[in-house]
Amino acid sequence: MLILVGGLIQAAVPWRSGGQWDITTLPITLQVPALLLTALVCGPRSALLAAVGYLTLGLFQLPVFHGGGGTSYLLDPGFGYLAGFVPAGWLVGKLARQGGMNDPLKLAGCAVIGLAVIQICGLLNLGLGALAGRWGQTFPQLVLRYSLAPLPSLLLLCCAVAVLALALRRLLLVQP
Repeated sequence: MLILVGGLIQAAVPWRSGGQWDITTLPITLQVPALLLTALVCGPRSALLAAVGYLTLGLFQLPVFHGGGGTSYLLDPGFGYLAGFVPAGWLVGKLARQGGMNDPLKLAGCAVIGLAVIQICGLLNLGLGALAGRWGQTFPQLVLRYSLAPLPSLLLLCCAVAVLALALRRLLLVQP
């Protein structure tokens, strides 16, 4: 549920400009941070099930992905990033369950590793599709749009997810 709700919420951060605070929207939704938070707090099995459930709902015509849903989404350039949710969720959950993971920097590192897995899966999909001539844009254009543009925002949210995960782990008495 957290990933579904996260996909509907546009990420934003407070920003000080002109002597007053404004809310600046980021070019991403909160589905990736939701997956990482699930993995950090609940572990590999829960994150894996959440990712598979999210993909299943999206592929069976429920419009939960950014561009809608359905099996045609398998041919979308961004689908590789969504497919990366499965290994990223499992890996982050596995890393977060190791001993000594009660530090926000270590949890942020786990989240960044998960983000790297998502990026690698997405880039592989973009590369294979570009080689096959599936996309209407060049590979550098696709990389800029799908990887480089949202990356700073996602890295910022990895830090926020780590702090929130640490608080939730303590509240829920999660032992690494």
